[in-house]
Order: sequence, then C-alpha cells, then structure tokens
Amino acid sequence: MYFDTIKKINPYIHRTPVLKSRLLNEISGADVYFKCENFQRMGAFKMRGATYAILNLTKAEREKGVVTHSSGNFAQAVSLAAKSLGVKAYIVMPSSAPQVKKDAVKGYGGKIIESLPTLKDREATALKVQKETGAVFLHPSDNMDVIIGQGSAAVELLEDYPDLNYIITPVGGGGLIAGTALAAKKYGTNCEVIGGEPFEVDDAYRSLLSGRIEKNETTNTIADGLKTQLGVINFPIIQQNVKRILRVEEIEIIAAMKLVWERLKIIIEPSSAVAFAALLKHKEEFQNTKIGVIFSGGNVDLNKLPF
Repeated sequence: MYFDTIKKINPYIHRTPVLKSRLLNEISGADVYFKCENFQRMGAFKMRGATYAILNLTKAEREKGVVTHSSGNFAQAVSLAAKSLGVKAYIVMPSSAPQVKKDAVKGYGGKIIESLPTLKDREATALKVQKETGAVFLHPSDNMDVIIGQGSAAVELLEDYPDLNYIITPVGGGGLIAGTALAAKKYGTNCEVIGGEPFEVDDAYRSLLSGRIEKNETTNTIADGLKTQLGVINFPIIQQNVKRILRVEEIEIIAAMKLVWERLKIIIEPSSAVAFAALLKHKEEFQNTKIGVIFSGGNVDLNKLPF
C-alpha cells in the first residue's frame, strides 16, 4: 500500500548520492553509507514530502493552493514544490525567522505571512490563511503523504544497498523517521531503524518510554531542525516500528558535523550530524555491521558555524 505511487515524485526531486569513506568506516568500526539529502533540491529531504503531498491533491485543491507554517526547511520545500507544480504556496513564518530563510522562501515563490514566534500563533495564522484562501494545510511532519514522501530517501537507499542492518535518522517532528521505518519494513531485510536525538530536545526518546507524546521544556540545541515534537499520525508509526532512539550531547553533534565537513568534504547542517553522532557515540554496538545514515539537509548559516 505505502510507496506504491512514490515514483511519481521522481521528475521533481533529485535521486541523491550515497557516499562512503574508508576513514569514517575505520573510526566507526562499521560499513557506513551516507544518504546525502543535503544535495536534494532546496537542500533537504523535506522536498520529497512536500512534493508527494501536493501531487496527491485533487485538481480543485491545487487551484486553491497550499499553506504551511515553518521557519526553515519545510517552508522552502513547500515553496519550491508548489512552484514546480504550478500551485500557490502561502508560508506562515515566525517574525523571528532568519532573514536568509525568508529570502530563500521568497526566491522559491512562496508568499510569506508573518506571525508571532510561538507555535500557537503560527498555527492560528495558518488557520486564518486557510479560511481566507481555501488553501490546503500541509503539516511539516504529521501528514501521511508527507511521511511517505520523506520515506522515499530510504527507499532509494535500500534499492542501492538492500542488505543494510540499520538505518539511522535524526528525529525532529517525526516525519523522516516514520517514513524511513515504513520503507525499511517494506524494502529492507531485518533492517532496524534507529533515531538520533539531542539530549536538549529528547521528546521522542521520552515519548517512546512513556507511550504518549512528550514536549520539550527547552529547545537549547544547535540542531535547530529538531526542535519540533512528534505528531498524532507519525507517533503510532514510530511506536510500532522504532525500538530505540539514541541521544547525543551538543559537543558530540559539533564533532560529528566537523568530521563530515573535513573528511567527506561536504556541507551538512547540525541536525544532519545528529544521526552520525549517535553512531559514533554507540559504535561498540555496531561493529562490522552495514549502516545507512541519512544526512537530512545542508542548509547552514555560514555566519553561525559552531567551529
């Protein structure tokens, strides 16, 4: 059922490369395959989910446009996906969003509506736009079409390397890990999906333990793409298909990010580094295994590098 129509996004996305490094294999003790969504259109995996969700709208729905609220990658993804498909995109962005991100959304053709920075205000503004325009609301991570779209990165990875023992992804809103888990279930062979999460925003880790969606009291992490929380659609998928989430310290995220920049010679954002940091922190568990690591994106403010 899932992924049966996923290939219809192929004309609108990149099939991203998978990189390997002998040195990083030696450091980790595993055979690591890095799925580079930092090379995706608009620089992150979210292009996949946004495109698939818009493609699955009816003609009448597309004519009304789409609306979302996001301060970062999903704002850019919806803007570019909508532009590629000839659909209007209304993007609610908090007033505190960096100007570089607002400029990117405008460059991709999205119409920005500013709101106060709180999630409550973002949601209320998006609802107002939805009522005024008739646009379809696309949640950044808690929408089934978005989840399936995000899982297409793992589908490609498993098409290239079907015998992976593990896939590790960062966990923020839960769309990527939920989609990846469904993909591994369908296309993998006993392939376990594991999440990587900062200690500073470990709501998903705590949610798996408690059996309910937990919130974060603080969002003091360099991994700015992982500050969101799980949703009512993706959480049950994660509960059923993800056994564990590995937490990492801020210093470990920075070290992993720096190692990738230096050794793979590619740009990844801090959120991407979380998955690799989780592998490095727990490398004793993964000796001599084959592991896919999904680099979720590469949209970095070069004026605010942590090293």
